[in-house]
Order: sequence, then structure tokens, then C-alpha cells
Amino acid sequence: MSKSMNPLSRRRFVGAAAGVAGAATVWGMGSATTAVAAEGPASPDRTAAWRGGKSANGWPLVGEVPTQLIEGSEVSVPVLNGDVATILLHVARRFHYEIDTLRSGEVVGHTTSRTVAADYESNHLSGTAIAIRPSSYPIGMRDGLYPHELVVIRDILTEMDGTVAWGGDAKTPKESHFHIALGPGHPKVKGVARKIQGWNDAPGQGAGTVDAFEPTRRRAAAAFTS
Repeated sequence: MSKSMNPLSRRRFVGAAAGVAGAATVWGMGSATTAVAAEGPASPDRTAAWRGGKSANGWPLVGEVPTQLIEGSEVSVPVLNGDVATILLHVARRFHYEIDTLRSGEVVGHTTSRTVAADYESNHLSGTAIAIRPSSYPIGMRDGLYPHELVVIRDILTEMDGTVAWGGDAKTPKESHFHIALGPGHPKVKGVARKIQGWNDAPGQGAGTVDAFEPTRRRAAAAFTS
């Protein structure tokens, strides 16, 4: 199936095929799995103007951040410079390599708009959050990703060792959303960023070289999630 078809239209195709043939199968997860589309976006808890000088994760709000290239792609996104950029760009890069090719306009970063539908969306105001294809994986909707894509997401989160939170785990979900989960100055943020930078400086390591389905990594992700 063409990768140019977005995830929601792919699920509509699978659902239609299931109605005719009896079942639709997603590859690579051991047993056959049917992709199920959600009925539609659930209503977010609220839409309101974020108040205060810090985002929900404790980072100061900023008026401007640099736009930075997601390596390996032609896509750029505005994110806070330094360790935050190193981590969030790595997340986006792995999505690009292992889930689907990113295209211009598909990754949202820093914003100055204080309108949020969930507290975690305020993290865009501090430049510490990105949303990958938010129109395809909108707030309030679950089951937007195939099982094999979820394996990659869980592997990324495990690799980031608690420095990154995923909107798919939130009470009001947003599967496109990723943000820095720890506050400014937390040593783990610096440590994970240093680890990623080491991979970037050493050929054959890091994004583009990872097998999220390798049994040791699958076990580590299962332990991290539990």
C-alpha cells in the first residue's frame, strides 16, 4: 500500500477490506492483527488560554526559538536549542526512518499561541514539544498507529529513558505529541542528550541503525512500559 496515504485513510481502506474479505492483517507482529479505526476524536478536556510563565513541564515560555533540520529529512522544526533540540530531533528522526518519511509541514514545534486543549500542549510554548502529523493523529483519538509502529514508539521512549513523554499515554491522548518530561536542569536530560550526540558523532550508531524489533530491545521496552 502506498505510504503517501495518510494513517487515517489507510485505516479506512483496511476497514473496508475487512468488511469484504472478513479480516485485514497488519504485518510483522507475530499473530495477525486487524487495524481498527477509532470512531472519531473524543472531546478534549477543554480548550483554554494557558496562563503563567512556564509550560506544564516546568520550562520557561519563550518568544522565539531556532528552526532546526531533522537530520536525514528535508523537514525543519522550531525547538529550544541545546539538549532539548538534540532529544526531540532524535525522536523525529527515528520516526522518519522507521515509521514513515516526513514531509514539509508535518512536524509542529514551538508556538506563541496560548490556546491549548490539554495541559501538555503548553509545552510547545517553551519549545520543548513537537507534534508529528497532528492532523493525522489528533487530540482525543486513540488507535491511530499500527502495532508495528507502536513497537517503534515504545522503543524510542525506552531509549530516551524517561526524558520524553508521549501524548498517546495521556488521559486525553494525542499520538502525534512528544515533549520533554523533565524540568530544566535535570541531569537525565543532559545525560540522554550527551548519549545521542555520541551516536551522532560515531558512524553506525543511533537513528537509522536501530532494530526496534530485536528481542533484547523488545524486552527492555516491555520492562520500561510496565
